[in-house]
Amino acid sequence: MASLADRMIRAARLEPALYEEVEADQDALPQAMIVVLLSSAAAGIGTSLHMGFFGLLMGAFGALLGWFLWAFTTYFIGTKILPEESTDADLGQLLRTIGFSTSPGVLRVFGIIPGLGAIVNLAVFFWTLAAMVVAVRQALDYKSTGRAIGVCLLGALLYIAVFGLIAAIPVMLGMTVSG
Repeated sequence: MASLADRMIRAARLEPALYEEVEADQDALPQAMIVVLLSSAAAGIGTSLHMGFFGLLMGAFGALLGWFLWAFTTYFIGTKILPEESTDADLGQLLRTIGFSTSPGVLRVFGIIPGLGAIVNLAVFFWTLAAMVVAVRQALDYKSTGRAIGVCLLGALLYIAVFGLIAAIPVMLGMTVSG
C-alpha cells in the first residue's frame, strides 16, 4: 500500500493517476477516512479560537458527514442523472477518491491565525473543489471535465447546505458559542 503522506501530496497536486490508483485500491478506504479526519481536525483547530471546543467538534463531525453526503450525492448524480456512456462506479470508489480530494484541507489549520482564517478557508475550499473535480472525473470515468464540474457543483450546494444547518444548530438550541 502506498504511503498516506505520498498519496495526500499527489492528491493535492491534482494528479489524475493518484485518483485512478485509489479508485482501484479497495483497501484505500481507511486511508481516505484518515485524510478526511486530518482535514476535519485541521478545520476544527482552525476555527477553535472563534468557536471553542464546540467548533472543534462540529468541524470534525461536519467534515465527516459532509464527506459521506458529498460522495453519496456525487455517486447518485454522476451515475443516475448525468452519466456518460463509459460511467461505471460504485459508492466505495467515490468515497475513496473524494476522501483523498480533501487533502488540501489540512491547510485549514492555518485558519487559527487571526485575520487569515477566512482567506485560508476560501482558498482551501476552491482547491478542494478542484481536487474533487479530478477525483470525480476519474472515478466516474468521465471524458468531460465539464460534466465532472457540474456534478461537483451540485454536490457542493448540498455540502454548503449541510454546513449551514450544522452551523445553525447552536442557534436553534438557544446556545451561545464562546472561545
